[in-house]
Amino acid sequence: MRIWFKIMKENRLLKDMTITDDSDETRTHKVFGALERACYEFDLEKPVWLDANISEFQRHAKARFTQDSFIEQIPFDFLEIHVIEED
Repeated sequence: MRIWFKIMKENRLLKDMTITDDSDETRTHKVFGALERACYEFDLEKPVWLDANISEFQRHAKARFTQDSFIEQIPFDFLEIHVIEED
């Protein structure tokens, strides 16, 4: 599984990274593990999965985390997670 993480501000890409996970974990564990690693690399707190994020991710394998998903102020518009390749 490959997951692409992007930090966007004013329609510009500030940072991005791709995480590959070839383990035998479940899809959910892979996504949560990759999100934790990306947040560590970006020096961010982990966002809260709101109902809108969950349903968007289930339908499109993509979710955007805006300020509503973070407790602290974020200096960007959103963090996007996108599954670009599944096992």
